[in-house]
Amino acid sequence: MVFLCWNRPSPQDQKSCIEKSGGFNYDTKYRGATAKSPSSLKEDKEFSKEGFLLNHSRVLVGSGVETFEKGKSALHNWRHFGMNWSFVDPKTPIRQGEKLCVCVKEFFPWLMMPLQVVYVNENRKKPSASFGFGSGTLKGHLLAGEERFSIELDENNQVWRQAVNPPPLHSSVIIKQISLGYEYIQIDLSQTEVKSRGVRGPQSAITLYPL
Repeated sequence: MVFLCWNRPSPQDQKSCIEKSGGFNYDTKYRGATAKSPSSLKEDKEFSKEGFLLNHSRVLVGSGVETFEKGKSALHNWRHFGMNWSFVDPKTPIRQGEKLCVCVKEFFPWLMMPLQVVYVNENRKKPSASFGFGSGTLKGHLLAGEERFSIELDENNQVWRQAVNPPPLHSSVIIKQISLGYEYIQIDLSQTEVKSRGVRGPQSAITLYPL
């Protein structure tokens, strides 16, 4: 099951996709796995044994509470998907159980990939603070797994973000390839590196490899 749309997906198109998608397409025992620290995930051999690939990257974007709050606002508005070839409805609330569509267009037509917010974490222990959430793939998504996006202000007043996309984010991703979507997603993510060259700061492209 793949959700396609010939024109830019409307709110009704996205709603229809979500309603038809059903439940998660990955095992319950992995639900919420990305809430763990990247180091503990790397040490867990069960993930690689089951065919999962762990990808983790982050980059320093600035310092101070103001920078942190701007990054948090960007997350709430789904700006990490705000490109001319991908988007999420910015009105989608970030709350546990909320379903959403990531709409992507590398080729014609548009592709709609359904997800659901699995958890939301926010911590404020001065001088540090963090905000993030994890979302899991639903039936009809080309991948199976979970990803976490977060923004963090550490004890040294530094703010960290993801290195691949322009908005100030930090991402931990556990993804398991599905044969139907692997080739498309690999092409799609390889293009991310090219389209991100105008972004200041260190860059790193996410690439999927068969295990």
